[in-house]
Amino acid sequence: MRRMSFALTERQLLAGHKTVTRRIGWWTLKPGEELMAVQKCMGLKKGQKQKPLAVLRVTAVDAVPVSAVDDLEARLEGFPHMTGAEFMRWFCKAQSCEPTTIVNRIEFEMVQRLAPLEKRRSAAT
Repeated sequence: MRRMSFALTERQLLAGHKTVTRRIGWWTLKPGEELMAVQKCMGLKKGQKQKPLAVLRVTAVDAVPVSAVDDLEARLEGFPHMTGAEFMRWFCKAQSCEPTTIVNRIEFEMVQRLAPLEKRRSAAT
């Protein structure tokens, strides 16, 4: 099973708010394929291991420009507090790309959660 990193959106994924992800690459991915969502795939230090988060089933795959993100897409990406334009700017900065960059829009459903949703500690504790 192929592994896909959700290092920047782990919380949104595990909370069930994220049902779409955009990736530069993953061009051979097809609907029906299952993926192992992991916390981080690359850049692990010696001795670190990948942390499985969930099993996902791909439901749709489309090549689209980053600029195609609207407010609904920002919510599907797990960012209901952002407009489509705000999400586009965040994505482009995080991925070092341009709004015209063609990305793979991958829609998925969670088949099985493998990691608990950890609660954030408040600043007071």
